[in-house]
Amino acid sequence: MAQRKVIDLQAAAALVRDGETLALGGNLLHRAPNAFARELARQGRRGLHLIKTAGAYDVDLLCAAGCASAVSAGFIGFENEFGLAPNYRRAVEQGRVEAREHACYTAIMSLRAAAFGVPFLPVAGFAGSDLPAARGFKTVTDPYSGERILTVPCIQPDWAVLHVPLADARGNARIEGTEFEDVLMSRAARGVIVTAERIAEPGELEQRPELQKVPGFLVTAVALAPRGAWPGTCYPLYDYEPDAVRDYLSRSGDAATLAAYLEETTARDHGLAAASLA
Repeated sequence: MAQRKVIDLQAAAALVRDGETLALGGNLLHRAPNAFARELARQGRRGLHLIKTAGAYDVDLLCAAGCASAVSAGFIGFENEFGLAPNYRRAVEQGRVEAREHACYTAIMSLRAAAFGVPFLPVAGFAGSDLPAARGFKTVTDPYSGERILTVPCIQPDWAVLHVPLADARGNARIEGTEFEDVLMSRAARGVIVTAERIAEPGELEQRPELQKVPGFLVTAVALAPRGAWPGTCYPLYDYEPDAVRDYLSRSGDAATLAAYLEETTARDHGLAAASLA
C-alpha cells in the first residue's frame, strides 16, 4: 500500500528552506495556496524566489512579510477591483525584491523546459519587444534553417505548491475547472506540496478519474487546508471575499499590522483543519 503523505500545514511549510524557488499554483485570486503563504510568513522564511504567471495575494503577502527576494512573473496585481499589488511594488522599489519580469508565456516556457529536462526552450512572438534584452534572453542558431532563435532558460522550482479541492492520503490531487499552470508546475518542480480543501475517502477519486490532475508519486506531502485559497476562490466550492481582500490590503503595509493580521488568521488556518479532522 502506498504511504500516507498527510501532514499539517505547519509541517508542510517547514519543508521549504530559505533561499529555495517556489512555483505557486493558481492564478491571481483564483485557487492560490494562500493559507500556505501565510504559514510561510509566520515561520519567517527568507530569500525565496517565487515563480508564477500571474500572482496576487500570495506573492504580495510574501513580499510584505520579507519572505521573497525575487519574483519571476508576468503580472502581479489584484485586478481592476483592488488595483495593483502595493507590497510587491514597494519591495521592488526599495530593492528588497528583484522583479524578474516575464511574459506569462516565457514563465510557462521556462517551467516547461524544466519539465522536459532541457536547459532552455525556443520562443516566438517577441519582435519589437524590449523584454528579451531586459531579461538577457539569448538566441541560438536553428540547426535546420540557420536562423537565430530566441530562447528562455529553464527555471526548475524546488517546490510546486498547489491548492486543490480534493486530494487523497497518497497525494493524488483533483482539480476542477481551469488548471492554470498547476499541472505543468507539478512536472517541473523537484518536489510538490499539495494543500487540499478535503482529504478524499478511499476510492473517491476513482469516481471521476478525469479530474485527477496530479499523480501521488510526484507529491511529497499533502496538508489539509479548508478554505486554503481564502480570501480568493476555490472552484467549485467558494468565491472570493472582497471585504477580506480589502482588509488585507489595509493592514499589510506596516510590519506591526501585518503581524497582527497573520496572528489573527492563524486560528482560521489551523482551526478549520482541526475542525475538519474532528
